[in-house]
Amino acid sequence: MKLAVAFLATIGAAAAFAPAANTVARTSALNMVQVLDLKTGQSQLDTSVVDRFNALPYPDDKVLAEYVWVDAKGECRSKTRTLPVARTEAVDKLPRWNFDGSSTGQAPGDDSEVILRPCRIFKDPFRPRSDGLDNILVMCDTYTPAGEALPTNTRAIAAQAFDGKEDEEVWFGLEQEFTLFNLDQRTPLGWPKNGVPSRPQGPYYCSAGPENSFGRAVTDAMYRCCLYAGIEISGTNGEVMPGQQEYQVGPCVGIDAGDQLFMSRYILQRVCEEFQVYCTLHPKPIVEGDWNGAGMHTNVSTKSMREAGGLDIIKKAIYKLGAKHQEHIAIYGEGNELRLTGKFETASINDFSFGVANRGASVRIGRDTEAEGCGYFEDRRPSSNADPYLVTGKIMATIMEDVEVPEIAPLDREEA
Repeated sequence: MKLAVAFLATIGAAAAFAPAANTVARTSALNMVQVLDLKTGQSQLDTSVVDRFNALPYPDDKVLAEYVWVDAKGECRSKTRTLPVARTEAVDKLPRWNFDGSSTGQAPGDDSEVILRPCRIFKDPFRPRSDGLDNILVMCDTYTPAGEALPTNTRAIAAQAFDGKEDEEVWFGLEQEFTLFNLDQRTPLGWPKNGVPSRPQGPYYCSAGPENSFGRAVTDAMYRCCLYAGIEISGTNGEVMPGQQEYQVGPCVGIDAGDQLFMSRYILQRVCEEFQVYCTLHPKPIVEGDWNGAGMHTNVSTKSMREAGGLDIIKKAIYKLGAKHQEHIAIYGEGNELRLTGKFETASINDFSFGVANRGASVRIGRDTEAEGCGYFEDRRPSSNADPYLVTGKIMATIMEDVEVPEIAPLDREEA
């Protein structure tokens, strides 16, 4: 289901490690396990061996903290440190850390130190423990040693848009679509190698059955991990193109939507690492043929939009979004022009439109919101690889402007 309900209801190298024929074979993570396609350059690990080490107990006075940050390409990086329990009780007690920014495209080699500032704590679903303590994931943003936000620190940009507007209680619900591929990075799950599915789009959306649903185990594992971590993940579903999936995060208040969405992306990549599948957030991973792209539809609701008369406020916000359409498109994701074509449930990237229940419009108002006269709207323009900090911050800045803009005629149908 989409986020409407949430808003309204609040490796070949293995042979090199094989034992010689005249030796006694010992238990090995690479022993007696089928090797994956040589093209992947990786081999499966025997989980029983991995589990043997994972069963070792943690010290009762220490916690592992995985510091996560966004690199110059908008992808998540991370590294781990050991901390005393007392330093992990609150985000403001966590120490700042640093990394080599020259290796992530965020600093020159002759002055490469970048500072990590902890912003948000989540439980670590990949290192659970049974002693009453939690290892943690830490969402961080990035600064120079002098304390200046890096140009790639989009969280700092978004924070400026939200600062001082806490009374607006703005909710965001982010619908993250993604596509799962085999490790060749060319063949989506469920697709024949060097070919296309025998059936067109239609039977795959929200589907069941081995002929329709591909990647459910990956999505379900990610779902459980996000719930464990404390992310407000509100649902998942199979998407229109085979191999494409979606999950929804929210409602989240203000900048926390960006924190949670980026951490959910990190968790998704970690889960795909375990399953040895490739996940892409490209908005149009298959450009030949009649296949849907992938987006990050963004649902928005301020306090006044949820109150009586909120529909008028929603429409005024939409008019403001229309007046700055190109500004928003500029930060709504790379490659979005391949997706926003006016086909496959999208509006043209060149034109702004809105409508009730119209998934071919730039912005959609739900039937329930129309009927109740209050609620939320859905900006359908952001791509699946869009930066959630930039998207939510830009929307906030635009709809909060005290300006008069022309009204826009809706693209509505007479009946549902």
